[in-house]
Amino acid sequence: MNIKKLSVLYFSPTGGTEKIARYVAGELGKKLGLEPEYIPFTKPAEREGERRFGPGELLVMASPVYAGRLPNKLMPEYQAKIFGDGAIALPICVFGNRSPDEALRELALLLEGNGFQLAGGAAFAGRHAFSNRVGEGRPDGDDLAQIADFAAKIAEKLAGEELPLLELDRGEIGPYYTPLKADGTPAKFLKAKPLTHWEKCCYCGACARACPMGSIDPETMDAVGLCIKCQACVRKCTRRAKFFEDPDFLSHVAMLEENYTRRADNQIML
Repeated sequence: MNIKKLSVLYFSPTGGTEKIARYVAGELGKKLGLEPEYIPFTKPAEREGERRFGPGELLVMASPVYAGRLPNKLMPEYQAKIFGDGAIALPICVFGNRSPDEALRELALLLEGNGFQLAGGAAFAGRHAFSNRVGEGRPDGDDLAQIADFAAKIAEKLAGEELPLLELDRGEIGPYYTPLKADGTPAKFLKAKPLTHWEKCCYCGACARACPMGSIDPETMDAVGLCIKCQACVRKCTRRAKFFEDPDFLSHVAMLEENYTRRADNQIML
């Protein structure tokens, strides 16, 4: 197959998904002799309008995993704005060292339904947005070696005249994972929003600029709209002034740190 263009589109509030997407695209670019074009899909302004890809194009589409699925507030935007028109897609999901659950299959089916041919796909472990201890150091050297091997196999598939049909379970997608507290009961923090240590805040606006939902007032630094718990404001704050104190959220973080610091396996689909 004659691949003339390699594009990389990613939703990445804290940078982890972008980092892995760039590793994948970099390795693919080397094999295909192409310079990747990077397309951020994170900020509200970056998600305006449709993105269409056609014959001879390869799209690496990267998304984080939220509760074992695609982010529920972003999935409709993926579906309404990203179209294949005969292009080839490589779905990539990045999960916070717990499990990708149904996210990779969900993204693959979404892209297939939007006109893409699928070359394969993968779910790679990264640092969890909620805790540095969960997925610490991921992706590491072993992950990068696996990414390089994955890219080589995808490039080999693309070298053929026709792309083999990807074996994919096309059944109904399973439910979202239910976050748990340290005692094993459901953690209910849907309405939790970031708070601010005002004595630390310098009103620089970094948190407002980082919010993928545009939900932080750039003048007051207050969270005034929908919060998807992505932690972008917490991690991008220059003064470490943003934080969450919701008891269920903190208990869920404690549960993750207790049970998911072990090394999770990546998931490869060829």
